[in-house]
Parts: sequence; structure tokens; C-alpha cells
Amino acid sequence: MSDILQRLLSPDVPNVQKDFQEKQFRLPRLGTEEQPVIFTLRALPYGRVQELQEMDKDVSVHILLAGCADPNLKDPALQEKFGAATPVDAVKCLLLPGEIEDLSREVEKLCGYRRRTIDEVKNG
Repeated sequence: MSDILQRLLSPDVPNVQKDFQEKQFRLPRLGTEEQPVIFTLRALPYGRVQELQEMDKDVSVHILLAGCADPNLKDPALQEKFGAATPVDAVKCLLLPGEIEDLSREVEKLCGYRRRTIDEVKNG
């Protein structure tokens, strides 16, 4: 067995379809230093990312909704507060367009997009 295969079979190599990476991000506009508003974002499985990227409309909002572990942006209370018909509409009422894009990009980064994930091996 090759050393590389042995490394890939080791218990410390995660299954990215089950072990989703998470990061937290603070939204300064919505909170204060004493009471920050922190979003916990989570990576998405491959199939889900593909589904979302094929959508024609509001792709960034859908990526954010799928990748936001906390707070629950799909909570009906948010829709009620903003008089929104859907979670997509509620997010558009809650967050600025730039905030939606920034948070969506961070979900994509957790999924391995929008960042370099490989290094070229130079011979010699």
C-alpha cells in the first residue's frame, strides 16, 4: 500500500460529506461590541452546492440559507417580522446586498470554492 493511500485511510482524514466545517462571522451593523450578532456558517455537501448553483435567481441568498447553521434564517418569525412571503424575502429585508454576498462567499469558501485548494508540484 502506498504511503499516500495509507494517509488517506487514516482516521484523521474527515469525510467531507458528513463532517462539515464551520466558521463564525460577526455582522457589525446588526450588533454591538457587548452584544454581537454572530452567524455560524457551515460547509455544504457537493450535491447541494450543485443544486444551488443551477438556480436562476437569488443564488447567493439560497447558498446563505442552506449554509447558515445559526441563526435559523428560515424561522417563520423572521418572515412575520418583515412581512415576507418566503425565507428568501426575509433575508433580503434583514441583510444588505453586500452582507448577503459576503456571507454567501464564506459558505462557498467552506465548501472549497473561491479559494485555492491545491498546490502545483514542481519537478526538479
